[in-house]
Amino acid sequence: MMAQLAAFRAARRIGWFDPGGRSKKIAVPFPIHERGEPAYEATLEALSRRGDADLSRVEPEVRAILDAVRARGDVAIRELTARFEGRTQAHVVVPEAEWRAEAERAPAEVRAMLAAAGARVRRYHEHQRDGGFAYEEDGVRLGQRVRPVRAAGVYAPGGKARYPSSVLMSAIPAAVAGVERIVLATPRPTPEVLAAAAIAGVTEVVDAGGAQAIGALAYGTETVRRVDTIVGPGNLYVACAKRLVYGLVDIEGIAGPSEILVVADDGADPAHVAADLLSQAEHDEDAYALLVTLSRAQAERVAAEVARQLEGLPRREVAAASVRDHAVAFVAGDRAEAARVADALAAEHLSLQVEDAEGLLEHIGAAGAVFLGGHTPEAAGDYAAGPSHVLPTGGAARFTSPLGVYDFYVRTSLIRYSREAIRAQADLLEGLARLEGLEAHARAVAARR
Repeated sequence: MMAQLAAFRAARRIGWFDPGGRSKKIAVPFPIHERGEPAYEATLEALSRRGDADLSRVEPEVRAILDAVRARGDVAIRELTARFEGRTQAHVVVPEAEWRAEAERAPAEVRAMLAAAGARVRRYHEHQRDGGFAYEEDGVRLGQRVRPVRAAGVYAPGGKARYPSSVLMSAIPAAVAGVERIVLATPRPTPEVLAAAAIAGVTEVVDAGGAQAIGALAYGTETVRRVDTIVGPGNLYVACAKRLVYGLVDIEGIAGPSEILVVADDGADPAHVAADLLSQAEHDEDAYALLVTLSRAQAERVAAEVARQLEGLPRREVAAASVRDHAVAFVAGDRAEAARVADALAAEHLSLQVEDAEGLLEHIGAAGAVFLGGHTPEAAGDYAAGPSHVLPTGGAARFTSPLGVYDFYVRTSLIRYSREAIRAQADLLEGLARLEGLEAHARAVAARR
């Protein structure tokens, strides 16, 4: 299937498209596939596998980086920072007084915006607190204890762009869960990122990026104390490193390129739809901007708007590359088929710009975050609506969830039998143990009769 997806991507790199071949003039910036065409199902199938990231090409280098960090700690971190970033670090772990002072250098209006967004994110995640449960059945007391992990690592990228909002979205759920140590790892932390860290409840800052930062959080170094779980998006090297350290620590998932799927009926405003598609396309060249419409006419109206709005974007080259290589429109024809396509794609961001959006959502099982109605831009979810914007990508919404308080909990099962209860269940327990050929299990029960 990787070959099929690679072929799909290669076929896309042929420039802009003339819908239906009706004229020689280049008309729209992405292909439009109508239900019933062979390319419709083939493209849908290929896109449903887009999360099958090929980490093998970077794995040897990532393993070497992780091995170096595990063996030589801070020395390796400093060497790798010099190699990849061309700079010398003053500290691997930034002294708390220093990074908090740097956070205060962020403009007051920036700190105010981050505080306002952070308050909304905190209020939302307070609803996710879990107090566990307990009950008694036939003399057996059962329950579940829920406790936060002791230490969480939050990774924030520092390559193509800075995202202080991601610090809020990753660290605040940890703080609400009650995590004692929240460690932010990011290269060259800026005042804005550090201001977000202070607002979110971060307790430590590590000045490191890439796979070496993941290694420092997972293994620990002379100055970096290891954590229990690592969350946050990053590039291919970060994703590969997170996969390789999983088992030593927990991770919330493997993040891929950002993506949005907009389902738009004929009543949707093409300008709004196009703006939402481009809000994800401008993230990076590999982002996916996907569209489902009920008519070809609406698909073409949106495509024309995308082409028009691209011209005025400051990040036009990035967004244009994303649209050229990864954008697709599906003309579903009716709501049932639109729901099938949306469910198959299981998008990170799903925007339902249709009449009775809630009704359509009843027929869609998988999505990271859903934006209901034409007045709900995806950008609201990125910044201040409340839910974390750290979401499953590449179709992973089929089996995993947005980052939340629950990602920072560990759950312990609690079991207590009375003398009467173990005697009452002895025949059942001994019988099952002997069914599996485990006599010592059976005798452990029999000893308590």
